Amino acid sequence: MADENLVIWFSDCGLDDVGLVGGKNASLGEMVSAFGAKKIRVPNGFATTSRGYHLYLSENELQPLIADALAEFANGMASLPETGARIRKAILHGRWPAGLSGSISSAYKRLSEQLGRTNADVAVRSSATAEDLPDASFAGQQESFLNIRGEEALLAACKHCFASLFTDRAISYRVGKGFDHMKVALSIGVQTMVRSDKGASGVIFTIDTETGFDKVNVINAAWGLGESVVQGTVDPDEFITYKPFLGKPGLKPIIEKRLGHKKRKMVYGSGETSTEYLPTSRAERTSFALSDTEILTLSRWACAIEEHYGCPMDIEWAKDGVSGEIFVVQARPETVQSRQDTSIMKTYEIASKGRRLVMGLSIGNSVVAGRVCLLESPKDIAEFVDGSILVASNTDPDWVPVMKRAAGIITDHGGRTSHAAIVSRELGLPAVVGTGDATHQLHSGQEVTISCAEGVEGFVYEGSADFNSKTVIPRDVPETETDVMLNLANPAAAFRWWQIPTDGVGLARMEFVIGNNIKVHPMALVRYENLADEVAKKEIAGLTAGYDDKTDFFVEKLALGLSRIAATYHPKPVIVRMSDFKTNEYANLIGGGEFEPAEQNPMIGFRGASRYYSEQYREGFALECRAIRMLRNELGFSNVVVMIPFCRSPQEADKVLKVMSDNGLERGKDNLEVYVMCEIPSNVILAEDFAKRFDGFSIGSNDLTQLTLGIDRDSEMLSDLFDEQSKAVKWMIKRVIGDAQKYGAKVGLCGQAPSDHPEFAGFLVDCGINSISVTPDSFVDVKNHIAKAEAKRCT
Repeated sequence: MADENLVIWFSDCGLDDVGLVGGKNASLGEMVSAFGAKKIRVPNGFATTSRGYHLYLSENELQPLIADALAEFANGMASLPETGARIRKAILHGRWPAGLSGSISSAYKRLSEQLGRTNADVAVRSSATAEDLPDASFAGQQESFLNIRGEEALLAACKHCFASLFTDRAISYRVGKGFDHMKVALSIGVQTMVRSDKGASGVIFTIDTETGFDKVNVINAAWGLGESVVQGTVDPDEFITYKPFLGKPGLKPIIEKRLGHKKRKMVYGSGETSTEYLPTSRAERTSFALSDTEILTLSRWACAIEEHYGCPMDIEWAKDGVSGEIFVVQARPETVQSRQDTSIMKTYEIASKGRRLVMGLSIGNSVVAGRVCLLESPKDIAEFVDGSILVASNTDPDWVPVMKRAAGIITDHGGRTSHAAIVSRELGLPAVVGTGDATHQLHSGQEVTISCAEGVEGFVYEGSADFNSKTVIPRDVPETETDVMLNLANPAAAFRWWQIPTDGVGLARMEFVIGNNIKVHPMALVRYENLADEVAKKEIAGLTAGYDDKTDFFVEKLALGLSRIAATYHPKPVIVRMSDFKTNEYANLIGGGEFEPAEQNPMIGFRGASRYYSEQYREGFALECRAIRMLRNELGFSNVVVMIPFCRSPQEADKVLKVMSDNGLERGKDNLEVYVMCEIPSNVILAEDFAKRFDGFSIGSNDLTQLTLGIDRDSEMLSDLFDEQSKAVKWMIKRVIGDAQKYGAKVGLCGQAPSDHPEFAGFLVDCGINSISVTPDSFVDVKNHIAKAEAKRCT
C-alpha cells in the first residue's frame, strides 16, 4: 500500500521544499524542473518526505529511546560512540510501516519501468532537513549508497540512511551547530544511477576555491564513480575555464589543464559489495578524463546553474560510459569563498625556510608551523595533540572532530574538491593535499612549516620557517592619474591578487612559465629527433606524453600558463615580455646544452631581440609567437600586449617585427600592440626611432642603471655604486619619457624603486610617466606615494 504523502518525485519538488525533503533532494527537484528545457541532463528519481521519517520513528516507538540516549550523552553518562551505536541499532532493527515501504517500492517499480529495466540500479542518498541550510555548510554528514538493485536491497539501504542521521560525526556536528536533534528529519533520495563506473565523474565549483576569484569554473575529474573524488581517495585531473568567454563563438577558454595521477577508480562491485576499487590502466592514468568539448559543455551548464541559483555553486557531475552522456547529479551553494570579506587581504611572505619535504595542492593562502601528528585512522583520534599538523592518507567525515583541533592538514591523496580540502577551507586551515607520500616522508613529532602562500602548489618545509604576514585593504586606495600596474611572474599566484584595483599587468615574465611549467629548451622540442643527449631525450618524452607533436606541448603549456594572468585582469592590458633568458639560463633547460654558446658575459650577450631572428633560435621564437596567437585568438585574451626585451637598434627592431609578422603577430592587426623594453642607452638616445616602431616603452630600471653607469648589477663589490636614482639614470628616464611621448608612445617603468623610495615615485610623476608597475605587495604603498606626488604637482 502506497501513501502519496510519503514519497514525492523530483519533478514535483523544488527549493521551497527543503523542510519536506532536505536541501540535497530539494535542489535535485529544482534542477529536474528548471533545466530540462536548457538541455542540462539531471537523472530522474524520487524522495521520501520528512513525514516518512517521522512515521518510521513513531511506528517503532523510537522517539523516547533516542531522546533518552541523547540526554545520557549530554549529561556525560554515555560516550558518543555508545550513544550513536545504540540509536543506529534501534533504527536498523525497526519494522517498515506498510504505507512507507509500499510507497518506496511502488515508486521504485515505476522508475524502473520508465527506464525500461527490471530492478534498475539506483543511488540512494541521505538528505537531512538541516544539512545544506546556509548556516550548516558541512555537507556529507549522512550516508549515500551506490549501485543498489531490487526492492529488498533498496529498503535495506533506506534503513541505513535513516540510521546515518545518528552517526558519531552527525551527532557531533549538530551539537556543534546547536541544532535540536529531534527537530532534524531525514529524506531519502532515490536517483537513477549514471554508469560513470564505465566513464568518469567529478565536481565543479563556479568560483576559485582558494581565492574567491569568481570569473572561473574549477573542474575536477577522475575515472569511475564520483565518490572517489569527493572522498579524496584519488588525485583527479583539474581544469579551469574562464566564464566570461564561454558564450563567445569560436573561443575555447580553457585556461588550465592539469593531469592527475588517477591511480584507481571506483566501479560497480561484484558479489555482495555494491562498489569496489580497481587500478586504472596506464592509458587512463596518462589521459584526461574529459575532452575539451566536454569541459566546455560542463562549464556552460555550471554557469546556467549558478545564474539560476543566484550564487556560486558546488556541483557534482557524472559521465555515462555506455551512452557517453554527461549528467549533473547534485548541486548546492558554495559556502566558503562566497562568504569571505573581499575587502580585506592577508598576505604571507616566507623570509627563510628549511628543506622542502613534500609538495601538493595548496588549500587556503596562509602559512603555519607546528609539529606533525601522523594518524593512520580516525580510530586513532585519542593520540592527536591539539594544535598539531594532521598528516593522513586522506580524510572523510569521521575525521572532522580531529581536523577541528589541527593547525594545518597534509594528505597523500585528494584534489581541490576532496573532503580534506573542503573541510580545511571551512575551518580556515592551510592544507596541502595530494602530496602522494606525506605519510611516508613525515613522522610524528617532526617540526614542519606548511606554506600555501606561493600559488597553486603547496609546500611542506623542514623546521619552523621565518615568515611574516600583512593585512591589506585593496579598495582603500586613492585614485591616480598615473596608472599603477603589477609585475607578475608566477601564473599560479595570479588569482590571489584579483582583488587589487590595478590598471593591468605591466610585466608578465614569459620565462617563468618556460622554466617552471615547460622546463624544456624550445629548440630541443623542434629538433627532438636529432638530440644527442639521450637522458634529456628520455626526460622530454615523459614530459610530452600525449602530444603527437612535441612543439604543441610548449605552445599549449605557455599559452595556458600566461592565460591565468590575462584572465585575472581582463579586459585591462597585460604586457607579456617575450623570453629573456641569458644563454647560461637557456642552457640549464632540458636539452638546452646543445643549443647555447658559452659566453663570458651573458648579461650583454646573445639575449632578447637578437635571438628572435637568429637562425640559432628563430624556430624557438616561432613557438613563442604561436603561444601568443593561441592566447589571443583561441582563448580570447586580446588584452595581451607583446613586449620585446633588449632590442639594441631600430634595425634590429625591424627584423624582430618582421619575424613576428611572419608568425602571425602583426603589429596593429587585431589591435595587437607591441612594446619595447627601455633598458639600453641606445633605446633612450634613439627614442624617436624606436617610438615609430613600437606602441610603448617599459623602462627596465635595473638594466638601464647597469648599462648607464657601467656597473654589473650582480657585483657585490660595486653594490654601493649601483643607484637607480643617480643623476645620469634620471636624465635617461626623463629624456626617454619626453621623446617617446612626442610620437604618441606610452612609457612605463617596472621596478622596485618607486616602492622603496617615495621621492623616486614623485620624480616619475613629475616627468609625466604613463604607468608604474610594481609587485603586488607594494601596490598600495606605491599608489599612495603617487597620489601624494600628483597632489603636490597640482599645488
